[in-house]
Amino acid sequence: FGQLLVMTNVHIGNYGIKNDEVESEDIKISGLITRNFNIQYSRPQADKDIQNYFEYEGVVGITNIDTRAVVRHIRSKGAMNAIISSEITDIDELKKKLKQTPKMDGLELASKVSTQEPYYVGDTSASLKVAVYDYGIKKNILRCLEKRGCYLKVFPAKTPLDKVLKWKPDGIFLSNGPGDPSTMDYAINTVKEILKKDIPLFGICLGHQILCLAKGLKTYKMHHGHRGLNHPVENKLTGLCEITSQNHGFCVSSDNIENDPSIELTHLNLNDNTLEGIRLLDKKAFSVQFHPEAAAGPHDSRYLFDEFINMMKGQAIFQEKKQIIEIF
Repeated sequence: FGQLLVMTNVHIGNYGIKNDEVESEDIKISGLITRNFNIQYSRPQADKDIQNYFEYEGVVGITNIDTRAVVRHIRSKGAMNAIISSEITDIDELKKKLKQTPKMDGLELASKVSTQEPYYVGDTSASLKVAVYDYGIKKNILRCLEKRGCYLKVFPAKTPLDKVLKWKPDGIFLSNGPGDPSTMDYAINTVKEILKKDIPLFGICLGHQILCLAKGLKTYKMHHGHRGLNHPVENKLTGLCEITSQNHGFCVSSDNIENDPSIELTHLNLNDNTLEGIRLLDKKAFSVQFHPEAAAGPHDSRYLFDEFINMMKGQAIFQEKKQIIEIF
């Protein structure tokens, strides 16, 4: 949210845009940087081309850029502020505007993209009720939970816990979202209160970071973040490698994790050894940094939604894959 997105693939838009595949109500980036912006698309099922999509949403795009050079610069110098303009052509004036742009460190953005009113998803007769804290949730997370027999009520990011508990949920989900997690005192304090209750809790991406902060761990801004569909992550409970989709610029530090015996590291990034997942040994709570719901993307970690379902049903979790390891 509020960032410029550089696409490393050369051809962008050649599949077209299908309305029921979008993950949000509108485009959340501030601008798109591409090598080739393809107006013509090959997929018959698509509803519109990418230019019509961006024009309708009022989002700027720039093409014919050497994105490989841009990516090399970001890789060596780190993620940084940038500016795109089709109106101002004076470089010095653009530089002045760029200097006025705040850095991502210290920005609280989740409440800006969260729903303003609660809403429901799924079948009212479903066997499980899940309260969802919306920090900028992706629609496919809701689909993954709904398909597993959950009736969902999605709450604004700053909803007090007592209002959530009045709905009597079987579990609580903490969503993904943008911004610096360390600024979200309202969410961190809410999760601390949740952990005092006997309620199953599952967090993804920003939700993972919030849970970790509530447990006393620290977060930091990464040099250039994890972006992409093919990040290898080791499941420490099984020894298996899972290919994951990731999109985050902040990360949880694992420096002090050994000081809290109630926290178990469950997932580790195999590219840079950063923390990718935890579970609490004394609570019904776990979280991951990556996106198991990724669409399009790998499905290696979809089992995490099943683990959440099992947790709400009072069953033991993280058991099935351990048995697979023992068999072989």
